[in-house]
Amino acid sequence: MQNFEFYNPTRVLFGKGMIAKLDEQLSPETRVLILYGGASAERSGTLGEVRAALGSRTFKEFGGIEANPTYETLMKAVAMVREEKLDFLLAVGGGSVMDGTKFVAAAVPFEGEPWDILTSKGEAVKKALPLGTVVTLPATGSEMNCLSVISRQSTGDKLLFSNPLVYPRFSVLDPMRTMSLPMKQVINGVVDSFVHVMEQYMTHPVDGMAQDRFSEGLLSSLIEIGPRIMATPDDYDLRSNLMWVATLALNGLIGAGVPHDWTTHMIGHEITAKYHIDHARTLAVVFPALLKVCREAKRAKLLQYAERVWGLKDGTEDERIDAVIRKTEGFFENLGVPTRLSAYEIGADGINDLLGQLKDHDMTHLGEHGEVTLDVSRKILETAA
Repeated sequence: MQNFEFYNPTRVLFGKGMIAKLDEQLSPETRVLILYGGASAERSGTLGEVRAALGSRTFKEFGGIEANPTYETLMKAVAMVREEKLDFLLAVGGGSVMDGTKFVAAAVPFEGEPWDILTSKGEAVKKALPLGTVVTLPATGSEMNCLSVISRQSTGDKLLFSNPLVYPRFSVLDPMRTMSLPMKQVINGVVDSFVHVMEQYMTHPVDGMAQDRFSEGLLSSLIEIGPRIMATPDDYDLRSNLMWVATLALNGLIGAGVPHDWTTHMIGHEITAKYHIDHARTLAVVFPALLKVCREAKRAKLLQYAERVWGLKDGTEDERIDAVIRKTEGFFENLGVPTRLSAYEIGADGINDLLGQLKDHDMTHLGEHGEVTLDVSRKILETAA
């Protein structure tokens, strides 16, 4: 196992009715900005519960954060916080709202051009406003990590930053808040969480026994949850398990002391930036193709995954690897999530454009070994065609 430092300061309030406990997390003098996406937060009653929990505190609201939060929109929220002298940010929504709120938290006190937060990958952040979250869409794990992905409309960039100063102080996870979501968004959450686990698991063995078994348990849970939640969408226990698995998938615990990949995410970000395809759906396209192209580098973990998660023990090593890649593709496809670029009408010209974006963003040596060059990325995209 590799050396590591693990730190996670986020308090989790999980279960029905937990939004009411917001009152206990904030001092009476706190001046709050509630940030959210679209009208669904109002229709579902979540915003109403949040307002009631805040009581007589001073609070303002900022809506309209996009599914891929943009720098342009978020800078309007930054201006609002500065003008109104607000001192706490409360994200009400899914990963995009939470990611956007983290950027606002870092940008409000930032001296200089706030886009430098992204281009420095977060290293330029020296202070940030405190924030909390009320989660309505389980998918990204943003409620319990210090990561954020932001797009810029004017340039077509989509960049990630991280900094421990933007960990949420607390996160409220009430599975009832997910009941009104369209099933497409719920399934996106299943896929997103699955690939989050895989980015930290599907690398090479370092004898991280707890991390591997924990990851395999999360993967097995998602494989069970996905089709069941489609069949019984009102099952509270399924919603609860999905919400907690999504959080555990990217709160840092399973990734401590083991190598990470993240190639799928980096390529997927470029697909989303150019074609505005849902983030999770780009992952479903890229990840199986990556397994096919990088199967030798990942051979040991592919065989482990095949046996422990899918119960594949018969046949030669290559036959088991072929079979588990088919199982993974089938899992996505059976959830109604395509695994080919052709499903989105992206052809050879589109692949060339995506490779140009990877080069522009210095994504030329990806993967756990840094061996996913642009040529390898081309093979992955062509395999996904």
